Amino acid sequence: MTFRGWLLAGAAGAVLAVGGIGAGMAEARTHEPAPASASAPAAAQTGTLIPAQTFELDNGLRVIFHIDRSDPVVAVVLAARVGSAREEPGRTGFAHLFEHLFFLDSENLGPGGLDAMSARIGGSGANGSTSFDITDYLQTVPNDALEKMIWAEADKLGFFINTVTDAVLAKEKQVVKNEKRQSVDNAPYGHTYGVILENLYPSDHPYSWPVIGSLADLDAATLEDVRGFYRRWYTPNNSTLVISGDFDPDQARAWVQRYFGEIPRGPEAAVPRPRAAGLTGTRRLMHEDNFATLPQLTLAFPTVESGHPDEAALDVLLTLLTDGKAAPLTAVLVDEQKLTDEVGGSSDTSQIAGMAMLQVTAFDGVDLDAVRAALDEGFARFERDGVDPAALERVKTVAEAGFYTRLGSVLGKGAALARYDLYGTSPDRDLAALQAVTAEDVVRVYETYIKDRPHVATSFTPRGQAELALEGSVVAAVVEEPIVQGAEAAVDPRAETAAYERTPSAFDRTVEPPFGDPAVVASPAIWTAALPNGLTVSGIENSETPLAYFELSIDGGRLFDDPDRPGAAALLARIMDRGTRDRTPAELENAFKSLGAQVNVSAGDERFVISGRTLSRNLDATLDLVEEMLLQPRWDPAELELARAATLAQIQAARAQPAAIAGRAYNLIAYGPDHILSRGALGTESSVAALTMDDLRAYLQNNLAPDNARFRIVGAVDEAAATAALDGLGQRWVRRDVEVPAWAPPTPPTESRVYFYDMPNASQSVLVFGYPALTRADPDYYPASVANYILGGGGFASRLTQQLREGAGYTYGVRSGFAGGEAVGHFQLSSAVRANVTLEAATLARDIMRDYGSTFTEADLQVTRSALSKSRARAFETAGAKLNVLQAIGDFGLPADYLDREAAVIEGLTVEQVQALAAEHIRTDGMIYVVVGDAATQAERLEELGYGPVVRINDRLAAADR
Repeated sequence: MTFRGWLLAGAAGAVLAVGGIGAGMAEARTHEPAPASASAPAAAQTGTLIPAQTFELDNGLRVIFHIDRSDPVVAVVLAARVGSAREEPGRTGFAHLFEHLFFLDSENLGPGGLDAMSARIGGSGANGSTSFDITDYLQTVPNDALEKMIWAEADKLGFFINTVTDAVLAKEKQVVKNEKRQSVDNAPYGHTYGVILENLYPSDHPYSWPVIGSLADLDAATLEDVRGFYRRWYTPNNSTLVISGDFDPDQARAWVQRYFGEIPRGPEAAVPRPRAAGLTGTRRLMHEDNFATLPQLTLAFPTVESGHPDEAALDVLLTLLTDGKAAPLTAVLVDEQKLTDEVGGSSDTSQIAGMAMLQVTAFDGVDLDAVRAALDEGFARFERDGVDPAALERVKTVAEAGFYTRLGSVLGKGAALARYDLYGTSPDRDLAALQAVTAEDVVRVYETYIKDRPHVATSFTPRGQAELALEGSVVAAVVEEPIVQGAEAAVDPRAETAAYERTPSAFDRTVEPPFGDPAVVASPAIWTAALPNGLTVSGIENSETPLAYFELSIDGGRLFDDPDRPGAAALLARIMDRGTRDRTPAELENAFKSLGAQVNVSAGDERFVISGRTLSRNLDATLDLVEEMLLQPRWDPAELELARAATLAQIQAARAQPAAIAGRAYNLIAYGPDHILSRGALGTESSVAALTMDDLRAYLQNNLAPDNARFRIVGAVDEAAATAALDGLGQRWVRRDVEVPAWAPPTPPTESRVYFYDMPNASQSVLVFGYPALTRADPDYYPASVANYILGGGGFASRLTQQLREGAGYTYGVRSGFAGGEAVGHFQLSSAVRANVTLEAATLARDIMRDYGSTFTEADLQVTRSALSKSRARAFETAGAKLNVLQAIGDFGLPADYLDREAAVIEGLTVEQVQALAAEHIRTDGMIYVVVGDAATQAERLEELGYGPVVRINDRLAAADR
């Protein structure tokens, strides 16, 4: 995504979900600070939207500081000008592989690398991303850990590669393969992006392969190949370091010089020159997708590189073509011809080339030739009507609000500064370019890059429905991995202990820097109020950005659904923002956009929620529109039918998503067939087809009451302004006594059983293991959640991750945890594992859980205590975090000082208490084991777990969904 696209992200009602991994697309002793390099230039002040200082070390490392005193945290971003475009044909996937390797050991960080250190210091978790052009590594930590992070990132850049041995490389190859299986091979439409790239660009173009690369290339990569790639591209003069947050810039500069200054400069890397795709004719490709249940058409048009004068206008064009009811493509395909429920569009520009993409997932059985014809009709309408000036201004207003949204955290600002620097632009320039786009610019880029231009068209159809593909399509070259038992060698458990040569340094880098002065965490002031109709209001004032974030949470949600006709709550949520009594759907949509507002309606298990974000200056007008939605709904029959069709398509699509299937199966077994929460969240095909407008009216009128609701708001709004903006809702939303149905909580099973859902040829098996457990208000809930940290809640600090991913190479990710609602709760473990180790992974996960309590140690407790207590520095940083605090207090009845009480729990917990909590609440003798995968090769093997015959559940789930 281009940076201007980054500003516009969220403006479009439909976001492209292109399959696959795309492009740009995770106290020792004190030190005397070394003096800053005398030859380094004075810090340059850059930008006004994200004010920053920039300087450069002698070795070429660019350093950017952004000061934000709002919270005692800092984000550290290390970004390198290396992505998949720096690879060569036959040697692909290296850049993404390094994104993984960088989090492992380095010479001085020791075992566990950044991941282990993150847990010790209360970090957000080491993360990273790789695109065509850039790889970045980023994390937010309490500001007392800044020196530690600078030391660690320098160790990665200059003291890392010797720790990568053949065994380490072999293990991480397995992890990357699992990532590809999860996001590409085992996902509906997962191969779309790879097919597009291969056909849009010539074979020697560096964008002609996906970022994750080829598994064959990865298998063939030698240790010398990998080390050579690192030494060529991971150098100071090819990298940028950004520190964003609450810190002393003079001290930080000295630390940067100390730890990074002696890393030698590497070879100079020329900036790649733009290279267009060079597509001379349209190419039509098709693929019968094992996991798709609906046909999907994607069009990709070659466009321009990042920084091109037409970049901003292309972003605006794609938004105007697809975003909202007034957009011509949406009007034709959704409202008029009813071929789909949304049209996605995006402009994706990278360093040397770009593309504009349109994507339509059609309804069941729709011929994609009809979709293509409808797109052409939409194009013709755009050519006829041109650009509506009001629509153009709405795009710009939404872009402004979207920009501020992405500045809501020090990590967001740090990542943006790094990428702006690497691409040679700035947020000020990009936002100005968007605001300068004219209607003439939009028409011109349409005619230059879209109208009658060569493009790649991919048709992905359900297997056995090839006739739905575009006429003239040829079969795409898609490599699908067979399931072969024992195909991969076992991971060497000695991978982390192999000897290696140490890199010389001017000082002892093995000594981890101490913490600085403890981060001072100040809980935000929470105000509360009550409106005349019983609606309670709470808020936190925060003026970091000129935005307000709000939620109206109403008790009940799906609990009010009729178990014989489920889905009313979800269907009502889908149509509630489709107009009001006095506004058409398009008028309501445009009114929100004109205010820079976004509003979403959702129906959860226990709550019906209207949430949103707006420019603070427009809060009154935004909440007036929310009041209209709630109290003066449109009840438009045409919109109901559109919503019904979209819901049915979503239900059908979920049948091809292994994780969704596993979740549905678990709920059906855990709750039993008669409980409302055993039903799908959207309802069933028959119930959704049968629901009437009267059903939705009855749900709203009987169940949505102010005295069962709470309104919360965070942002640049004080109590007086917020309550004044709610005056209409407080006066006109009538109070009435509503009682939420009291469904009996599910009973935990008394014995374990394995349930298998067959997805033939699945290259991964999805595991969901669990049982009904603690509610959020249970006194044991938080202590048990703390106890789970080392088991599966602590990311790379957890045993499940360390053993299933890092130790055995079975999975890309695994987690466990307690999820507690007001009336029900569950303990669950979830993962997607390589198909041919389904039994081995399930056995290992089960054994880790079984033995957890008895093997929990004092060292485990210290890691848990440090991670959770220090992470409190991040507890209030973002608007979302502040809303979560208000939600816990309002929805679950926790005391206003609950975070302080939880901190006391962390400090007071003992090893014996954790062991007792694990024995009572983390158990394997009465567990539901759900597996979704290839039954022919894996189902019978699971009987070795010792829980009797494996229960096949395809028919049971199909019957429940009818």
